[in-house]
Amino acid sequence: MIKFFDLYKQDKKLHQNIFKNLAKLFKKGDFILGNEVDKFERNFSKFCKSKYAIGCANGTDALTIALKSLNLKENSEVLIPAMTYCSTAFSVINANLKPILIDTNFMSPTISLNNLKKKINRKTKVIMPVHLYGSVVDIKKIKKIVNKRKIYIIDDCAQAHGATDNNRKTVGSIADISTFSLYPGKNLGAYGDAGIITTNSKKFYLNIRKIRNLGSEKKFIHETIGMNSRLDTLQAVILNHKLKKLKKLNKQRRNIAREYDKKISNTKINKLDYSKNSVYHQYVIIVKERKKFCNYLNKNKIQYGFHYPFAIHQLKSLKNLFKGQKYPNSEKIAKYGVSIPIDPNLTNSQVTYIINKINKF
Repeated sequence: MIKFFDLYKQDKKLHQNIFKNLAKLFKKGDFILGNEVDKFERNFSKFCKSKYAIGCANGTDALTIALKSLNLKENSEVLIPAMTYCSTAFSVINANLKPILIDTNFMSPTISLNNLKKKINRKTKVIMPVHLYGSVVDIKKIKKIVNKRKIYIIDDCAQAHGATDNNRKTVGSIADISTFSLYPGKNLGAYGDAGIITTNSKKFYLNIRKIRNLGSEKKFIHETIGMNSRLDTLQAVILNHKLKKLKKLNKQRRNIAREYDKKISNTKINKLDYSKNSVYHQYVIIVKERKKFCNYLNKNKIQYGFHYPFAIHQLKSLKNLFKGQKYPNSEKIAKYGVSIPIDPNLTNSQVTYIINKINKF
């Protein structure tokens, strides 16, 4: 069986050093916002080339906290793509704001900037593009669209750790605020829930630090209504080790994607258009006969996934909010998209096997 993603195999060589550092942490008892959290925040901000980084409990909280830090009026509009994980929409609602959906580009995982222009109005306060599957949205173009209007850009980077835009600027340093999930299956993943937020604004940095820690910088001094959303020191220990390997692992993902791009030639398979410097968190193909194709992969012992089987307006919890709305490009990915293995530790023979089986379907 070719696994979709083998986390144990990926990190096996790191385990001994991680265990050593965890043993030191257990002895010290430095569990909440400890030294390793500060260290990871510094390391990650340096990695992203941003001025500041603030750890939090998970990627969904990262989005919610980023939105709350702007102190917007209730029901201010936030533009988000119709194809993304539910967290993008839920964070907007949890921040008492109103999500407005934009379709993706045709055969692309990222938001359509032409459709984005049409939806901007006086109620628009935030644009929240998602670098879905590790494919990078052109934030520079969004800034030009925004022009001098007071509209903030918060990019959802949950699947784009280490990706760069067409100008080689690192994701996490381009928007007003950037948010990352550090869920175990991400390009950079903890061994449990974790998240981090980056910004170049000192004002946002100070607000975010307070919000993630119950509105407090000093114990018992709660200056604002915040959330209990701190990055565990234990997870920071793990992440500090894993961050060192991220560039290498992303390079391996790109190499596998390049092989798929060149050698998958089955006319029944359509490939999505990824950005030039994508980090390929997922490699998604479009297959009209999806059920038959998935049965075929099962038979040939190739694991796969769906990212995601429902567009945002199709989710049961949000159907009424977006009643009657249609987003054909996002719906197509939801209906026909299949994620094939992009595990950086796939061997050359496994990649060749996957390509050959897909071409024979």
